[in-house]
Amino acid sequence: MQIKASVHKHATSNRAKIYQVLMLGLIFLTLGLIVYNTLTNMHQRGIQGGFGFLLDPAGFDISESWIPFESSNSYAMAFSVGLVNTLRVCALSIITCTALGILLGLGRISPNPLIRFGCQVYVEIFRNIPLLIQLLIWYVLIVESLPDTQSPIHFYFWDYHFYLSKEGLSVPWFTSEPGKLFQSASFVDGNLSGGATLSPEFMALYTGLSLYTSAFASEVVRAGLLSVDKGQIEAGLSLGLKRWQITRLIILPKALRVIIPPMANQYLNLIKNSSLAVAIGYPDLVNISNTTLNQTGHAVECVLIIMLIYLAISLITSNLMNAYNKRVMLRG
Repeated sequence: MQIKASVHKHATSNRAKIYQVLMLGLIFLTLGLIVYNTLTNMHQRGIQGGFGFLLDPAGFDISESWIPFESSNSYAMAFSVGLVNTLRVCALSIITCTALGILLGLGRISPNPLIRFGCQVYVEIFRNIPLLIQLLIWYVLIVESLPDTQSPIHFYFWDYHFYLSKEGLSVPWFTSEPGKLFQSASFVDGNLSGGATLSPEFMALYTGLSLYTSAFASEVVRAGLLSVDKGQIEAGLSLGLKRWQITRLIILPKALRVIIPPMANQYLNLIKNSSLAVAIGYPDLVNISNTTLNQTGHAVECVLIIMLIYLAISLITSNLMNAYNKRVMLRG
């Protein structure tokens, strides 16, 4: 009987492998047909394919770039600028939405009914209004409510100065001056110099992504916190621990094993949602790709580039979260 069971199991495993190979073959065949038909149609219409255009001068300026860029630079450099712009807004938004999500998740299970109600209102509002609408609202509010560059809002933290106006938020930035790590922005006769400026488009996208995703992240955190057995909380109270100590030392470490996998999905959604930046004019990867597409006519290549880049970013993010999740599971 054991021999028959072993043979049956081996045969089932072989059939599963054959089905997987056939499925992969079908997928590659379908992709090959799509590529062949696309290239054939492009050839019939006299459209030249290939990625050689990436080395040609872009011929357009980019309003916001942390990489030195001029219109004489190549399209490849323009895509690099768009990638950096996408990564920085996603990274900052992930940090902010995580912090807000944890606070809101804790607030949703707070014994204080006023805090619970306030957090619930926040979650329901930001979770149920489409992100595109929120981005447009934030962009209009930022542009319309901020003062002109002649009379910016000035505030400072320690010895670093910040200026907020319709041009954006000017913040201290790294400097090569000896003895200084950061250089504050300065404002003379309506002109900003030094530091770095975050455009209104960046601030609107960053605010919208952070608040929208934090509403979903808070539900992930709340579910994770509720998954911890109440007996462990009671045990902490019996040991004389305070509520915040129980949350930090007992609840959160155990809840992480439940929180991390769905939280990774929220990070991936945030990265993909950043492509809505094109609606408010932020020069992200999709925005620059659209400009390149309109100028060169290489639609297939431009779409393929952004698809592969977003796929790579998502896979890297997913692998990092999986690695952290394994570390937490081993530690637990």
